[in-house]
Amino acid sequence: MPITAKLDEFGKPAWIVLMVLGFIIWWPVGLAILAFTLWSGRMGCWRGGHNRWQEGAERMRQAGTWWQPPHRSSGNRAFDEYRAETLRRLEEEQKEFRDFLERLRMAKDKAEFDQFMADRRSRPPAPDAQPQT
Repeated sequence: MPITAKLDEFGKPAWIVLMVLGFIIWWPVGLAILAFTLWSGRMGCWRGGHNRWQEGAERMRQAGTWWQPPHRSSGNRAFDEYRAETLRRLEEEQKEFRDFLERLRMAKDKAEFDQFMADRRSRPPAPDAQPQT
């Protein structure tokens, strides 16, 4: 029985232990084992991972939003309509709140600027700023 089949029986932990031992013995051996496990697909996290991300991004792009995944039907149309209406209302409230915060920041910035200008007008001119004759 080849060593790869024996290690496959023990699963990923065996490959990881072998890789760590390879790095301890001589780093090129560990690097070779790492490359072999990744390219052979023995580390399942690499198999099809790129496609899953692309498919998820495509689903979000089709839903028209990047922050909220598309909703699947629950099987209950009344609940689906309620959920859609609630989400629409929450998005509207979120937009209104962002607009409120923007107006609040603008008012604060304007008040600070007005205070700066008032302080600048009320202070006496600097002695070195007098025109020369």
